[in-house]
Amino acid sequence: MAASVLDRAGLRTRVDNALAAFLASRRDQLAGIDQPALLPVADAIERFVLRGGKRLRPAFAYWGYRAAGGVDRDEIVAGAAALEFVQASALIHDDVMDGSDTRRGEPAMHRQFESLHRESKWMGEPADFGTASAILLGDLCLVWSDALLHGSGLDPATLARARRVFDDMRTEVTVGQYLDIHTQVTGDTSLSRAGLVARYKSAKYTVERPLLLGAAFADAPEEVFRAYSAFGLPLGEAFQLRDDVLGVFGDPAVTGKPAGDDLREGKRTYLVAAAFDAADEAAARQLHEGLGDPDLDEAGIRQARKIITATGALARTEERIAELTASALAALDSVELDPEGAEALRQLAAAATRRLT
Repeated sequence: MAASVLDRAGLRTRVDNALAAFLASRRDQLAGIDQPALLPVADAIERFVLRGGKRLRPAFAYWGYRAAGGVDRDEIVAGAAALEFVQASALIHDDVMDGSDTRRGEPAMHRQFESLHRESKWMGEPADFGTASAILLGDLCLVWSDALLHGSGLDPATLARARRVFDDMRTEVTVGQYLDIHTQVTGDTSLSRAGLVARYKSAKYTVERPLLLGAAFADAPEEVFRAYSAFGLPLGEAFQLRDDVLGVFGDPAVTGKPAGDDLREGKRTYLVAAAFDAADEAAARQLHEGLGDPDLDEAGIRQARKIITATGALARTEERIAELTASALAALDSVELDPEGAEALRQLAAAATRRLT
């Protein structure tokens, strides 16, 4: 189902084409500044943006637009594709903050540039160069999200409506990233804090804001905006909870990330918070000892999984995903939408919450 809905209306291919055309123009720009130094930058961003990703955020924006009565246009697809650069920026920066080695089965951006430094035998520390490069490339992706949106061919009135949604989204995901690292260092394991981080780090910019961007593109009435928020917020939170489960129990061959990375990074997710909430003193102590340990081995990960399962936290998280998804779908039925668009949104809800990657 995930593949079929994401490919509906040829959307994934059209988004990829819009991204490839934009990146080709940026490659020319970088080559004109300093070709030897900057072509590796162009290559790295092209590989990162074009080699993977489900294009879920552009899909929510596009079908949010269509469900609100919008007519299919390539300019809308290009505007929605700008969300992929926001996503790229967030992932590149997230991997730096988490010290992750891989992303989508390949070396993380900071590891790529660390290797470039080492292979080129440049001066200074390879790891420092890798970190600094990834921060700057993530920033560049955020700048390019603006450039693609404003170069999409959408008229000024449509862009003006979209601007506030786009800016609010980028503020929220940045603040959400800070709340995530703040929660790790303060050690807050409460369910309420886990929910807040999930809402701002992922839920709003994955589902709600892309939907609202689509509504803005369509100049939709206020009741559509309200329904999209009521649909998008719980669905986005369910998406993040599924991500949390995959971060602990996922298959690395499928997810492209090492198993247990969320545990090594000390993520205070809903899944982990639910385990602490139900664990006895001994189990809580064991879980706390492993959480945030970068050297946590396979035996430690298995032990943490055992505790999370035994406390009922995994089942509780699955129940929460089902509750949030049901709430989202009920909200979608509260407003009159284009039937084809509404059906696509329902299928996207299933794709977002039942995925394996």
